[in-house]
Amino acid sequence: MNVPRLSSRLALVGGTAVSSVLLLSSAAYAHVTVQPQGQAAKGGYATVNFKVPNERDGASTVKLEVTLPTDHPIASVMPQPVPGWTVKVEKAKLAEPLDLHGKKITEAPSKITWTADGSKIEPGQFQQFPVSLGRLPEDTEQLVFKALQTYDNKEVVRWIEEPKEGAAEPDSPAPVLKLSAAEDDAHGAKPGAAGAQQAADRDAEKSETASADVSDPTARVLGVVGILVGAVGVAYGALAGRRRSA
Repeated sequence: MNVPRLSSRLALVGGTAVSSVLLLSSAAYAHVTVQPQGQAAKGGYATVNFKVPNERDGASTVKLEVTLPTDHPIASVMPQPVPGWTVKVEKAKLAEPLDLHGKKITEAPSKITWTADGSKIEPGQFQQFPVSLGRLPEDTEQLVFKALQTYDNKEVVRWIEEPKEGAAEPDSPAPVLKLSAAEDDAHGAKPGAAGAQQAADRDAEKSETASADVSDPTARVLGVVGILVGAVGVAYGALAGRRRSA
């Protein structure tokens, strides 16, 4: 057996396998994604980043269009300004009104478009587009944001394929935001009227305790003053009695 030749073949095969894994990994992660800053809890508010990498060697990204879910609408969308980019938020009528802080919302944001204005996402670079979202729906585990990425050579990449549970990742997956469970406060009360009432009760208890803490030292001081005044009165009475006796 020619050991050096066998070693060379194994090294070649191993190198090819590693290169293939690296290529597949880079392809798998080189798509538009959405990532929360911290938690994205059901029924709450969250800030998320739409991360856009440039997949092309000879073109730059000049536009990103993100479609917001209509089956689980979001009442409030506030993009953070990104230098070198303009942003536009479009709205659409809702089939069923949303209830937000006691107000009926009949339309909600349906699309966000960022357009390059003096800046581009060059080859080998990426850009993040921060957005504040709220309130997040409570009747779903995730939100799907279909996105279109446009290059300066007029190519449009459609990141619109919804991932299926248990299936392989699609070639052009849509950005997916996973929602966490609704957050409890420090005393286990969930957001809502009951939680607000419990918070108000706790504040009232704290106020009463604080008042008691303040009044207790005051009562002690007044008590000491009363004792001193009484002692002075007794002494004065005794002295007056002696004088009369004399």
